[in-house]
Amino acid sequence: MMFAVAAAGILVSMVLAMVRALLGPTVYDRVLAVNAFGTKTVLLIAVLGYLAGRPEFMDLCLVYALINFIGTIAVLKFFEYGDLGRARSTTEAE
Repeated sequence: MMFAVAAAGILVSMVLAMVRALLGPTVYDRVLAVNAFGTKTVLLIAVLGYLAGRPEFMDLCLVYALINFIGTIAVLKFFEYGDLGRARSTTEAE
């Protein structure tokens, strides 16, 4: 019962994060909200895996967390530099 309540709480926080992602005043607020949504998704998968008695869901959680992290870094780099493949030059650093 307690894990079902935890899953419901996670779902509520996911809805709030999605609202912030849609209404955020800046692009960085939106990226942070999507990152939080991804983190809550990892938690929800873990809780649902426990409720279903499927411990192999933890492997899915780890993979999804890594994809979420790398995706967030890639999106932030794209918004900062406008390109994912270009290296930062020394003149831009100054």
